[in-house]
Amino acid sequence: MSARLNLVILGKQGAGKGTQCARLATIYSIPHVSTGDILRAAVKSDSPLGREVSSVMDAGALVSDDLVIKLVEARFLEPDAARGALLDGFPRTIAQAEALERLLGDDGVKLCVNLEVPIELVTQRLSTRRVCQECGSIYSETDISVISGTCEKCGGDVIQRADDKPEAIRKRLETYERDTAPLLEFYAARGLLVSVDGNQTPDEVTAAIKAVVHERGLA
Repeated sequence: MSARLNLVILGKQGAGKGTQCARLATIYSIPHVSTGDILRAAVKSDSPLGREVSSVMDAGALVSDDLVIKLVEARFLEPDAARGALLDGFPRTIAQAEALERLLGDDGVKLCVNLEVPIELVTQRLSTRRVCQECGSIYSETDISVISGTCEKCGGDVIQRADDKPEAIRKRLETYERDTAPLLEFYAARGLLVSVDGNQTPDEVTAAIKAVVHERGLA
């Protein structure tokens, strides 16, 4: 078996994927590969690929599967991904999952963790979530950084994103059910899917994921 630990983390928006990926990245010394972060980094780099992404986003269009796959492929070539990665926000569709299989080959996905959280809870989490525009740090509306409007980590502005407002949340969850939920069957058919109760403390969720990784002899 390949020594690379490639984990896909699935779950509705607000299920806690970012929080768990940040924790697991430290535990297993592999990078948290977020599609959103990749897109932002590409635009900031002003590389040919980044300029292509920027032009698509500036036009208000969705970044195509082909373009996202190119960005993910480039990210896997970076030195810190030599031991694997935690994939958050990719794949989003069956087509992307199939492309990821072709991309990784023998170093393929070792486990797909689905964080199960009720719709009512993720809606509440998203509606009270605030995000730093600079570094992407996530806060609750009661955190001091939200009250002051300044990120405690980088000093950036802390805001409520447009897609964390009620109507946008509803549309995002509908998109998830239509496009991303089918990935559960895709990975289950390959014996790679495990579901974890995301309606626990962050420590309990992390412990549950670590237990599965250990049971399967992946780390």
